[in-house]
Amino acid sequence: MVDGLIAGKLSGSAQNRTAQNGKTFVTAKVRAASGDGDALFVNVIAFDDNAKAALLALADGDSVALAGTLTPKVWTDKHGDAKTALDMVAHGVLSAYHVRKRREAIGQASSGDTTSISRSVGKQRGLREGAALAGDAMPDDDVTF
Repeated sequence: MVDGLIAGKLSGSAQNRTAQNGKTFVTAKVRAASGDGDALFVNVIAFDDNAKAALLALADGDSVALAGTLTPKVWTDKHGDAKTALDMVAHGVLSAYHVRKRREAIGQASSGDTTSISRSVGKQRGLREGAALAGDAMPDDDVTF
C-alpha cells in the first residue's frame, strides 16, 4: 500500500452501502488515463464522511481527483489478458465544484466582500472574470484537502 493521488472520471455512480456492523461507506469506480493511453480503473472505497458526501454528489462522467491509500491489483479479462487495477481507500475528494467554491471563498476573503458571486455571472463570464468583479485576483491552484 502507498499513498497516492488519482485524477480521472467517475465511471457509473457512487454507491452508498452499509457494512454488517452498521457503518456506512461509499464505493465508486474511477477511470484514469495511464501513461500508455490505456484506461486504468481505480476501485474506490470511502469511509470519511466528507469523502462519502463528495463522491455521492458526483454523477457518471464527472471529473474527480482523489487522495488516499492505493493497493495495486492484477486481474484477467475475458480474453485471458492480464490487466492492472488499483484499489483506493479515499480520504480526500476534490471535484470541479470544490475548486470553484474554494476560489470564490478566497476571492471574497481577499476583497472583504461577504456577498457571494452569483452562479449566472460565474457561468456567463467565467470564474476568473466573476472573481475579478468581486475584488482582487485569486491565486491559481491554492486548493487544499
